[in-house]
Amino acid sequence: MSTRDRRAGVWDEADAPVPAARLLAIAARGYGGLLGVRDLLYARGVLASRALDRPVVSVGNLILGGTGKTPAVELAVRTLADLGHRPAVLSRGYGRRSRGVQIVADTASIRLDAEEGGDEPFLLARRLPGVPVVVGANRYDAARLAIERFGVSALVLDDGFQHRTLRKDLEIVMARAARPWGNGRLLPGGPLREPLSALARADLVVATGARRVEDAVEVLEAVRRWAPALPVLVAAHVPTECWEWSTMRAVPLSALRGASALAFAGIGSPGGFRRTLDEVGARVADFVTFGDHHWYSRADLATLEARAAALGVDGLVTTEKDWVRLRRRPPLRRPVWVLGVRLALLSGEAEWRSTFQRTCPRA
Repeated sequence: MSTRDRRAGVWDEADAPVPAARLLAIAARGYGGLLGVRDLLYARGVLASRALDRPVVSVGNLILGGTGKTPAVELAVRTLADLGHRPAVLSRGYGRRSRGVQIVADTASIRLDAEEGGDEPFLLARRLPGVPVVVGANRYDAARLAIERFGVSALVLDDGFQHRTLRKDLEIVMARAARPWGNGRLLPGGPLREPLSALARADLVVATGARRVEDAVEVLEAVRRWAPALPVLVAAHVPTECWEWSTMRAVPLSALRGASALAFAGIGSPGGFRRTLDEVGARVADFVTFGDHHWYSRADLATLEARAAALGVDGLVTTEKDWVRLRRRPPLRRPVWVLGVRLALLSGEAEWRSTFQRTCPRA
């Protein structure tokens, strides 16, 4: 387990040990003070967001950890395409080996592997053929490259809520329906990257992991306090495809129903993957978690294979994002099923589309 994931476990608890809590509280106050200074500088125009002559959509969140941003980016791109746009995806490319602004995918093919471009940009390039995917810490420079090289008419920022240097036309904040803010404290005392008052900058909030808006109680309470007019939508990650890792052979989802499996995942919110497996009817004998963005070693896979053998399961199962990071490893003796999901809006679909139409008018 990574240091970040150990912290995440503490962040989900209401109270840390007293000495640690005091130190974390002091550090969090310092971090909060820096955020306050930054907000003041933007409010007074000392710092300014740079504008583009294209609509910019941001998909982000308020916490460290998984909230389903990548599937939401995919949905945003498809919505823009339906409106007649030629969109591109901009990402920082967390964990990539390359530096500077790089093209992960152009309109014809994927140009960089996951190691060089980042696992999430590579995954988006695979899901969105023909859509340019550009990575770079400087989102403005990445956007200019996408516009000049590919003539795109709209841009979607992956994990862009805290990125203030580029002016955005539509801010979408993703949040888990259950314990959306962890212990409710700022970094490093909690998972919050910004205080909840930052919700006032958003245009839409999408709560994942609930069937009805009423089930996202903590999300609704925060929105009512800090941004009363902000629409809250509900979405779920719906399994759409499955394949066997080593052969790339398609496997019907029905084949997982009743199958015994060792599940494993290195993602920000493994609990969501566990719920998806329950929904498809897989019998999960054990669930092994790794740190978010974990790159699998031979030793990791040997350990998983030994555990699967000890349990006598039919196979192993993991996420599409994990497959990106293990696909070049030698195959295991047991089948490894890869489950792909998409984001499906369960409420507020009309609100989602009308907001895009209003802020990103047809090209």
